Amino acid sequence: MKTANIALFENNEDFLHELKSCIEAQDGLSVCAATSNGNTAIELLKQIKPDVAIVDLVLSGKDGISVLKYIKQNNIPCLPIAIGSYLEDKIINSAIENGAVYYLVKPVDAETVVDRIKDLSTDRTIDYRVGEKLRDKRKVNSIDEKISNIFVTIGIPPHIKGFTYLREGIKMTVEDQSVINRVTKELYPKIAEKYQTTASKVERAIRHSIEVAWNKGRTDAISSIFGAKVYIGNERPTNSEFIALVADKLLLESLE
Repeated sequence: MKTANIALFENNEDFLHELKSCIEAQDGLSVCAATSNGNTAIELLKQIKPDVAIVDLVLSGKDGISVLKYIKQNNIPCLPIAIGSYLEDKIINSAIENGAVYYLVKPVDAETVVDRIKDLSTDRTIDYRVGEKLRDKRKVNSIDEKISNIFVTIGIPPHIKGFTYLREGIKMTVEDQSVINRVTKELYPKIAEKYQTTASKVERAIRHSIEVAWNKGRTDAISSIFGAKVYIGNERPTNSEFIALVADKLLLESLE
């Protein structure tokens, strides 16, 4: 197995060393750069092309959002995972809008960060060959970004578990539309297996995330996303309805 290169841009020196040790203890993962300074991070990104970049939002020099913007604006072919102690929607949304595939809330343990890196490889966004990406990497990353932007627009916060579970369910439905008819028997169990939890917890977390969005009352944003006022007042979609709506939107956009 060849190595996937991980760049670490983390403000806390102790956690930086812990992350480095944890990542390098894994087969197929290697740390190719590490710094706590945002300016240095950008200079490193000019020289190296990591597969994944772990970006703390609080860095000395330029902050983590600036690093995420640099990665996005310069089309650097790596997947950023943002981490930070912020729970404000505005800051988390900014990280997602600037390309972060995941947002992990501190305190977070190093093993969880490694698990999210492995999730990206499971999604076939990393090919374990040095310097090479799978042909469909950009497509997968684009779908992740599109889904995340939809969630952010309607008010599903990235730091709750349902955000990740919902995104996974929508991607599964885009790949196989018939799975929406097997939500309880197949979709929830597959998500649960991937994230080492139970199908019932996946169902509850997804339902909670939809409730959070609808309780924020962003009806105009919801209508603009789905093209019609399909849900009014306290009415909200079921889990399967919401997954199907977003999957249909993505599939239609892919045909344009």
